[in-house]
Amino acid sequence: MKNTSTNHLLVIRLSAMGDVAISIPVLTALTEQYPELKLTIVTRPLFAPMFTHLPNYQVFPLDLKKKHKGIIGLYRLFKELKKNSPTGIADLHNVLRTNILKLFFSFSSVPFKQINKGRSEKKALTRAKNKIFVPLLPSYIRYAKVFESLGFPITLEKNYFVPSPPLSQKIQDMLSKYKNIGIAPFASHKGKEYPFEQMKKVILSISEKYPTFNIFIFGGGNREKELVQSLPSLKNVKNMIGILSFAEELSLIAHLQLMVAMDSGNAHLAAMYGVPTITLWGVTHPFAGFYPYGQDSSNALLADRTIFPLIPTSVFGNKYPEGYEKSITTISLQDILNKIDSFLEK
Repeated sequence: MKNTSTNHLLVIRLSAMGDVAISIPVLTALTEQYPELKLTIVTRPLFAPMFTHLPNYQVFPLDLKKKHKGIIGLYRLFKELKKNSPTGIADLHNVLRTNILKLFFSFSSVPFKQINKGRSEKKALTRAKNKIFVPLLPSYIRYAKVFESLGFPITLEKNYFVPSPPLSQKIQDMLSKYKNIGIAPFASHKGKEYPFEQMKKVILSISEKYPTFNIFIFGGGNREKELVQSLPSLKNVKNMIGILSFAEELSLIAHLQLMVAMDSGNAHLAAMYGVPTITLWGVTHPFAGFYPYGQDSSNALLADRTIFPLIPTSVFGNKYPEGYEKSITTISLQDILNKIDSFLEK
């Protein structure tokens, strides 16, 4: 595709939050290297604050519960998107919904390129028998290849971290003048989540050792909120669940000195801002390609594969043999504390 000021790409990434976050540095690089390019980003309205630093873009809010639900809704979405006169479409999701959109767009002249998810490679990595345990292509590289196929090759020789959003007075008042630590102790599946009773010990230990540092706990939903509320009342530990808007939460995360998280969305949100991020891995593994962007490999604490040799058991952590949900506990409390200390004592 010829690079002219009239080029307008539709970028489709519907969910999940972590996968959207991984795409942000790639879009940052794309818009820096092709400043005349116009983007329309098709995604959930919740995710819109992630893109505010990009030039010459708009977010097209997706409504999969009502307006864009089902085949009829997707056809309505197709017609709405076509009115934007795109010159190319980058599908960073490649799921049933986007394949239906691809079918609709096949009757137009607009090139529609999709991410190669490497499904067969991931199946080989996660299967129990004849496992091929090798690192796969990182997701952000797979995203970049979609734009290359549309005629926009991206150079990623340096890190393209997202600039920190400006601090509102509300967030500024929350921050310690010393250091600010984020802990995101939850994940979407049990096999990826360190037991909260054990994470309590991590939080209490860090709180006691670094009394002038603020410790912000991130998560979402009633279960997670109730678990965090079970913590003793500590002056420097702040429960952020349900307190901030998503835009405010991003601003707070961007100004942390350290994030500790599971293999989860919050890890990717911190990483896209270049915040040092320690991650804990249970039944999933960085080899699947979902390691937080720009993070040193030594920042990952991994479950013991000599005890649990079938790891990774799935890409998303939703499938594992009986007993493997405990694999993450082979990461010792002391290992976690030592890793945190190695950052905070610098």
